[in-house]
Amino acid sequence: MQHGKYKFIVGFLAVPLGLYALFVVWPFIQSIYYSFTDWTGLSPEFKMVGFDNYERMLDDDIFWKSLQHSLLFALLLPLVTLSFALFLAFMINVGGRRRKGGPAITGVRGSSFYKIVYFFPQVLSIAIVALLFAFAYNPDSGAINSILRGIGLDSVQPLWLGDPNLALWAVMAVIVWSTVGFFVVLFSAGMASIPADLYEAALLDGAGRASTFFRITLPLLWDTVQSGWVYMGILALGAESFAVVHIMTTGPGGPDYSTTVMVLYVYQKAFRDGQAAYATTIGVALLVVTLAFAAVVMRLGRRERLEF
Repeated sequence: MQHGKYKFIVGFLAVPLGLYALFVVWPFIQSIYYSFTDWTGLSPEFKMVGFDNYERMLDDDIFWKSLQHSLLFALLLPLVTLSFALFLAFMINVGGRRRKGGPAITGVRGSSFYKIVYFFPQVLSIAIVALLFAFAYNPDSGAINSILRGIGLDSVQPLWLGDPNLALWAVMAVIVWSTVGFFVVLFSAGMASIPADLYEAALLDGAGRASTFFRITLPLLWDTVQSGWVYMGILALGAESFAVVHIMTTGPGGPDYSTTVMVLYVYQKAFRDGQAAYATTIGVALLVVTLAFAAVVMRLGRRERLEF
């Protein structure tokens, strides 16, 4: 069994690692290299400028605003989304009342239907979701303000995406709505694998639903929650936040840069302003923030593995 083992392993890994190095590692190296140049992205000619782009970035007020918004996304979106998804998944799988002649542990009535409803936003493209909510947030003809007028709250007519104090929160709400269904299904699959005997024993000992969740469900799902936290954080720092902010907000990134995030600022500098070198500099900063976020989550979430 040991003869030729390493050749066998290398034979399987050589092509995937080669493709990964070519399409992932090499672009990162190129980005770091271009961040030390004055490349416009439109001309093949450029020269080295040292740390000028990094000094400019540190003096850029818009960069600091975008960093603040991205960090807010990375901290709040996983917390809200995963907490909401855990609650919904727990209710769907464990939170129902015992029915006569049925199992002791069951979900609420219609749990299968709720799974489909919660997962439905995942079927839609994030671009479609952003467009739908952009119309819903319209202060004059949007569905949200129309509902407020319909229930007699004519005096409460926020501008939503036009208000610098509300725009960022409105965008974050859309991301939560569009992603929570995926984690409901993910956590539901994890809860379905937990033996029902554990829940039945806890109920016989007098444990309530809250105690059951914090003492059984959450510890046994911790690895899944941790992975979901990292994945949601990467979405919040990357493609998901870019698509929603770019499509929904004025500018985009407005009003008054109140919704500008780092990934959007990279795009604007590279493709709108023709400052590719400076864009790659911000991209390097985004890479550092993403890696630091993942490292902190993995370190703080480390705990002894529970098996069942």
